[in-house]
Amino acid sequence: MTPRITFVLLFSLLCLLPTSSLLLSLHLQVAFTVLQVWRSTITLDLHNVLETWVGLDVCSYTGIYCAQTLAVGGLLVVSGIDLNHFGLAGTLPEELGQLTDLAFIHLNSNQFTGSIPKSFRNLKLLSELDVSNNQLSGTFPSVVLSMPSLRFLDIRFNAFEGTLPAELFDMKLDALFVNDNNFATSIPENFGNLPASVVVLANNDIYGCVPESIGRMSSTLHEILLLNNSLSSCIPKEIGNLVELTVLDIGSNKFVGPLPESMGGMRSLEQLNVAENNLSGEIPAGICQLPRLRNFTYSYNYFDGEPPICLNLPKYSDDGNCIPGRPN
Repeated sequence: MTPRITFVLLFSLLCLLPTSSLLLSLHLQVAFTVLQVWRSTITLDLHNVLETWVGLDVCSYTGIYCAQTLAVGGLLVVSGIDLNHFGLAGTLPEELGQLTDLAFIHLNSNQFTGSIPKSFRNLKLLSELDVSNNQLSGTFPSVVLSMPSLRFLDIRFNAFEGTLPAELFDMKLDALFVNDNNFATSIPENFGNLPASVVVLANNDIYGCVPESIGRMSSTLHEILLLNNSLSSCIPKEIGNLVELTVLDIGSNKFVGPLPESMGGMRSLEQLNVAENNLSGEIPAGICQLPRLRNFTYSYNYFDGEPPICLNLPKYSDDGNCIPGRPN
């Protein structure tokens, strides 16, 4: 058969296919090319995951998830990547930004190095990005600020450094985890614009004050962990507005002054840790009367008084203070 006849026959067969089938083929061809490029950058595959990354059927690859689009025709697209805990080492190539239908990327607990590709700005549908517990580095990956659908951001346990951009706290995130990196930064004044239910900034070198704007997070914030940083100054009274908060951990910082009386209004609080700071004065009775409080740790400060009701909590720690008759 001559080349021209072969081409004409192929063209005729393609014309008989529905338009959606042609588009499907084009989409999966792009996905196949992108994933093969990524595969070539992987230097360690402890669980032999990439042995399944062969052939054009990318939807059968381990860790690759496909779904139909909501558009007319319902094209099958690569909608997610989940390679958590697979012991992979390598980098994240720029080509990944061509998978524009991705809704989630889960890569936690691997050994990826380098940075998050700038091409991720093309992932306008991405709602979850988890690259925690890897060896990624560089400054805060500002490319995430270009992801309008992002709701879950987890970059903890990496080696990111520098500052946290103010724009981060104007995003519509439900959860933010940036703990256990090397960030040396203050908390921007617009911190309270973040509508998240969980915020974890622990184990960095975050310094300065907690902005008064934290009080604006009253309807959404359930857990906030700021422990083991270099935060200083007084705890703002606006923190008492957080009536939905269940966990507050500001231990191992440099806070000074008394605990605000307004904290007695934090009706949902279950766990409170203010240990290892430079706090002083008397513990407000309202805190120990909170109806759901089960664990209150205020050891190793300079408190000089505590209401007896605090000693009736299911779990408390008051060691290392200046309270008469208590262990110091």
